[in-house]
Amino acid sequence: MKDIRGIIVPIITPMHEDESVNEQELRRQIDRLIDAGVHGIFPFGTNGEGYILSESEKEQVLAVCIDQVKGRVPVYAGTGCISTRDTIRLSKKAQEMGADVLSIITPSFAAASQNELIDHYRAVADSVELPILLYNIPARTGNALAPATVEKLAQVPNIVGVKDSSGNFDNILQYIERTRGGDFTVLSGNDSLILWTLLAGGKGGIAGCANVFPRNMVSIYESWKAGDMEKARWAQDAIRPFRNCFRFGNPNTIVKTATAMLGYPVGKCRAPFNGLSAEGVAAVKDALTLLAGQGVC
Repeated sequence: MKDIRGIIVPIITPMHEDESVNEQELRRQIDRLIDAGVHGIFPFGTNGEGYILSESEKEQVLAVCIDQVKGRVPVYAGTGCISTRDTIRLSKKAQEMGADVLSIITPSFAAASQNELIDHYRAVADSVELPILLYNIPARTGNALAPATVEKLAQVPNIVGVKDSSGNFDNILQYIERTRGGDFTVLSGNDSLILWTLLAGGKGGIAGCANVFPRNMVSIYESWKAGDMEKARWAQDAIRPFRNCFRFGNPNTIVKTATAMLGYPVGKCRAPFNGLSAEGVAAVKDALTLLAGQGVC
């Protein structure tokens, strides 16, 4: 089992103008993030536009990540699909290709009961040997993993953690409370809650902002680990001006736009989820200028 902790980056998927995957830039971004000290690379998550990549593109991106990472940090593969059958197939493929951890989002669109979610995850876990990280993001999928459900799934040997992107800190706290005493990992999927999740007993975060400010995001975890709460709090608070820009559009689009503004040719998000108003563009530029002056980026 991999040590699931720290700052794991849901790495963006660089694209050319024709929306094909830019493998060369993906490799560059992997090295940039690892050099900054991140603790894991997570391709085709939400920030990696996994929702809009074809299955063959996911395999392409995963192959590049595994090859470029070369074992330096764990590689997390987002293999959740709407059906159990498809999730099992993609999970087996990721295991065969050499992924270290599977991140499995809840099924989406159709409403699922908690019993159906339990059956879904148990079936997937039985089909693979890799450690599985549950992924709760109900605003996007329409299905939430209740704390009692996570408690039950934590008893499955290779279901080893959960990422919570609900934005509800009490939900994170309940995940921690119900799984305390074992090796189960709770990670924040909301970048604003990483330090508070660590203080509550969690083990880090899957941080989209790490695509923009990798060293700052790593500093939240490393400073907390070293007992330097002042530095950890400063790094946590520093991202607020950037996160305030999320009101202008899809957070994935904001993150990718900001990364491009830093000089990396990562392209736009795939249409139709790539629009950003002139006001939003200006706000992102202003936030980056402010944070560059503070040494954040």
